Amino acid sequence: MTRYVALLRGINVGGINIKMVDLARVFTELGFERVKTVLASGNVLFDSTSADVPALKKAIETALNREFGYEAWVFVLDTAALQAIVDGYPFDPDREGWHAYAMIASEPSVLAELAESAAGLDPAVEQVAPGDGVLYWEVEKGMTVKSAFGKNTGKPKFKAYTTTRNLNTLHKLLK
Repeated sequence: MTRYVALLRGINVGGINIKMVDLARVFTELGFERVKTVLASGNVLFDSTSADVPALKKAIETALNREFGYEAWVFVLDTAALQAIVDGYPFDPDREGWHAYAMIASEPSVLAELAESAAGLDPAVEQVAPGDGVLYWEVEKGMTVKSAFGKNTGKPKFKAYTTTRNLNTLHKLLK
């Protein structure tokens, strides 16, 4: 058995409302064990005997689409990969007045494009650093959706390929 986390993109915002009990039920019906949702923002921990992450992703997306009628985008990581993301955070995660984020992408080219777009950011507002399969982002509180990088990551062309989580959320998933 491997412990995984599924990070769902865009639920309980923008009209896609899913109760966590219903989300957990779908994962249980897929045959996963020790299913647990964390927060109401689409974070699901589960155990599976499968090591085929692309197959897990497809099965989950198909089930969510069928059950809730929306185009689901899911990012599946084992907990060791999630721990590596947390451990790799290059900024001060406890910096007062700042948010610490990790952006995960399903396509390396998307991460590269976003990293390139981060050149020239105002470090008084935000900073971005590449990691292994992730972009780390530190942004002043209150500026997440107003900042240059925040506006860029919100573009529709990135919607199916990225999801962003606060480092505090990632810590909760690892507990």
